[in-house]
Amino acid sequence: MQAQSPIANRQSTIGNKIRLYLPLIKSLQTSLLLLTGVAGYLSAHTQVNWTDFGQMLPSLFLAIAGSTILNMWWDQDIDAKMKRTHKRPTSAGQVTRDEVFRLGMAVSVIGIGWALMVNWLYGIVVFAGLFFDVVVYSMWLKRRTCWSIVWGGISGAMPILAGRVLAVGQIDLIGILLASAVLFWIPTHTLTFSLKFFDDYQNAGVPTFPSTYGEAVTRFAIALSSVIAALTMGLAAVWIGVTAGVLRVIIVLSAGLFFLAVTTVFRPSDRVNFSLFKYASMYMTFAMLLIIP
Repeated sequence: MQAQSPIANRQSTIGNKIRLYLPLIKSLQTSLLLLTGVAGYLSAHTQVNWTDFGQMLPSLFLAIAGSTILNMWWDQDIDAKMKRTHKRPTSAGQVTRDEVFRLGMAVSVIGIGWALMVNWLYGIVVFAGLFFDVVVYSMWLKRRTCWSIVWGGISGAMPILAGRVLAVGQIDLIGILLASAVLFWIPTHTLTFSLKFFDDYQNAGVPTFPSTYGEAVTRFAIALSSVIAALTMGLAAVWIGVTAGVLRVIIVLSAGLFFLAVTTVFRPSDRVNFSLFKYASMYMTFAMLLIIP
């Protein structure tokens, strides 16, 4: 059997590393957050500055991906204790903590630096998203209080605000409404997750709403945040000036979110909880697409 050449071996090694690194960015989550940034930019209904837009996509993607990688680095020990996450490259020991940290820092610095060069205010908002996600949410609060999800929600709301800021040059009321819609949508996503994987979080010693306040309060919080998210998104859509047809579709989608959220309170079940978890992601994806002119 013929031995591989040194070049082929290096290519194989690089390919294997890339396959291990890709899961670190949580591609679905990163893509959805990037979509909110695009929606925020295009919601301005102004003529697209293709130079700015073309630089927003990679800079925002790198900043989001970098923060996710750094979260993976910091949470390696608790991920190893959870059935849902123990096979991740970090927790499974397929990549070292040092190389994950170096990768996360490099990607983050490039993303933030690029964003600041595009526009200083846009760059500050992008940096705020990374800071709230990595430092405030993950490093400081996640292992201390279930209310850490509020700060996680703030970080998740920064991409759409950043996109809007880059388009209009300031933080305006529509940008705040769009960011608020994402902020209140995130508990619908994360709290249903904490119900589904209650034992995992218990084993890892991570405080959650179900473990702190019980399932009933958690389901009420899900319903309340869903209603506020739907109302805020509807109000933002009206102020943006979407057509009547688009607004009707948003109302129908919001009604579905409201129905599932209320059902989790009065007729709770694992099936309803999982349906709400899946629908919440679909709702936000379509809402973002609908506010794009």
